[in-house]
Amino acid sequence: MLKYYVDGGVFMHPILVITIFAIMMIVVKSVQLLRASQNTKKFMVRIQEALKEGGAEKAAEICASTRGPVASIMHAGLIRVDRGVEAVEKAIVNAASTELALLERGLVWLSTAIGLAPMFGFTGTVSGMMSAFEEIAKANDISPSIVATGIAEALLTTIFGLISAMIAQFFFAIFTAKIQALVVDMEEASVQLVESLIEQERK
Repeated sequence: MLKYYVDGGVFMHPILVITIFAIMMIVVKSVQLLRASQNTKKFMVRIQEALKEGGAEKAAEICASTRGPVASIMHAGLIRVDRGVEAVEKAIVNAASTELALLERGLVWLSTAIGLAPMFGFTGTVSGMMSAFEEIAKANDISPSIVATGIAEALLTTIFGLISAMIAQFFFAIFTAKIQALVVDMEEASVQLVESLIEQERK
C-alpha cells in the first residue's frame, strides 16, 4: 500500500489528508447520532404517564434527565405549559430548529470531502498523463517502460480519490437517513405532546 501511495505522486498527499479528515468526521458524527438515538415510542409512553400522574412538571423532569433531540424539544415545550398551548408549540418549533442544526452540523464538511477527493484524483490523472507524454517526447519512443511511471500516477490518484469519495458518500447517505428519521420522531412526538396538553386543558 505504501508503494502505491509513493507511486501515486504528489496529489496523493491531499487525497490522504481529505480521507483522514473524512474518517474523523465519520467517527464524530456516528457518536453524535448514536447518542441522539432513543426509543421514541417508549419515551412518549413515559411522558404520557408522567403527565397524568404528576403533570407537566414531572414530565419536564423526565425530559431533562433524558438525552436526545426528542427529549430536548419536549422539555422546551413542557417548561412553558403555564403560558398556554400556543407558547408550547412555538417553543417546540424553535427547539426543533436548533436540534436539527446540531444534527446536521459537520455534514457540509463530509460533503466537501466527497467533492474534493475525486477532484484531486482527476488532477493527479492529468498530471500523470502529462508526465507520460513528456517522457515520450524526451525519448522519442512509446515503450511501456517510458510511460509506466506517468500512467501509474494517473491511475493510482484516480482510484484512491474515488475510493475516498465513495467511503464519505456511503456514510453521508447513512447520516442523512438517520437525521431524517430523527426529524420524523421529533414531529410525531411534538404532535402527541400538544394533543395530550389540549386534552388536559379540556378536562
